[in-house]
Amino acid sequence: MTRKRKMRIITGAAVIILAGIAGIYGINKHNENKRIISTEETEKIVLRGPSFNADSAYNYTAAQCAFGPRTMNSTAHEKCGQWIIAKFKHYGCKVQKQSAVVTGYDGTKLNSTNIIASYNPEATTRILICAHWDSRPWADNDPDSTKHHTPIMAANDGASGVAVMIELARLLQQQDQKGSNSDSPSLKKEGLGIDFVCLDAEDWGTPQWSNKPDDGSSWALGAQYFSAHLPQGYEARYGILLDMVGGAGAHFYKEQMSEQYAPAIVKKVWKAAGQAGYRSFFPKQEGGAITDDHLPINQTAHIPTIDIIPYYPDCSQSSFGPTWHTTSDTMANIDKSTLKAVGQTLIQVLFTEKTK
Repeated sequence: MTRKRKMRIITGAAVIILAGIAGIYGINKHNENKRIISTEETEKIVLRGPSFNADSAYNYTAAQCAFGPRTMNSTAHEKCGQWIIAKFKHYGCKVQKQSAVVTGYDGTKLNSTNIIASYNPEATTRILICAHWDSRPWADNDPDSTKHHTPIMAANDGASGVAVMIELARLLQQQDQKGSNSDSPSLKKEGLGIDFVCLDAEDWGTPQWSNKPDDGSSWALGAQYFSAHLPQGYEARYGILLDMVGGAGAHFYKEQMSEQYAPAIVKKVWKAAGQAGYRSFFPKQEGGAITDDHLPINQTAHIPTIDIIPYYPDCSQSSFGPTWHTTSDTMANIDKSTLKAVGQTLIQVLFTEKTK
């Protein structure tokens, strides 16, 4: 299994494929629910928690892209990191930085910063939600070989996951601000804490054009560091990794390493997707076995963690979709309906979680 050019094992076929892997409020909830119910007739829709605002998540994605490619050691990367920290603080999270110098596949020293934003930090029952925030420095899967050394914008492969987490933080604060006397659900009242972790240096893995061998260790460097240097005493009930959760036409199959390390969490999340009306985005079939940030979190931190990542079985460009590691990974290919499906599923998971 290698890189986030990731290895996919297709169940039922003798094929193994190596592949790496804020203006805000305008969703028409009524019309959307009608659409969902008409397409999800076989499952009972029982929505829990607030409505996830895809417009907001879309704008947070665009705001990150406005800095340009957030490649390691760049000014855009530094400025975007400051923006992410400010957003989480604005929405009431306690934020800490986990800085380290990690070494890239080519020996480059990378100034890595994992951003840990904690909602309700006093709670002892905690859930980890994470995504990487750096950009791939090379469009090494672009159909135009002249662009293989061009940094990518990483609207989907990076920014979308962070955007979903920021919107979740906004909604959690909003629920709490309705007051303790309100009937509105609040995770704080339930004693549940969430740690939003923006992982760095995920996408400096060995490029396809390199003649250096790739054993998988050059990917997910920030997650490797985080998993080996957890905050003192840190425990989480489970984790959910968001990777490329805003792409047009995305469907999120059950990732096989998630099934291996955290099958109960896969079951929980896919059940929540059905309850929230998004079964069409979360089919019950298995996808591939992926090397991604969730692996060190499972293997080193021993936090059962799953990967919500798209699988495009019929895409000739990549099973991760036509824009993966190309110069086309831009806002033009971000779909609000995908952001909505993932965000509302996470809301469903969190607001059905039992702390006792």
